[in-house]
Amino acid sequence: MEQRPLGRTGADVGVVGLGTWQLGGDWGNVDDDTAGDVLEAALDGGVTLLDTADVYGDGRSEVRIRQALVTRAGRPFVATKAGRRADPFTAE
Repeated sequence: MEQRPLGRTGADVGVVGLGTWQLGGDWGNVDDDTAGDVLEAALDGGVTLLDTADVYGDGRSEVRIRQALVTRAGRPFVATKAGRRADPFTAE
């Protein structure tokens, strides 16, 4: 897979990443085995960037990513977003 620099990190990542909102299971039933299969296929195919967020299944996609990476050598970058549950309007 073609690689490109990841910002100023000095690291290269594949030009295709995997968005993992579906692994959270909020938009359909995705069981642990299926989620693992998706992650394994992506990683085996050269994906080196996984995108997730704390709101994807209330953290379920992050847990499933961790489970898939525990036994793998050579870890991909995991980009996670946070704060979607925070109230953007605060009284002062």
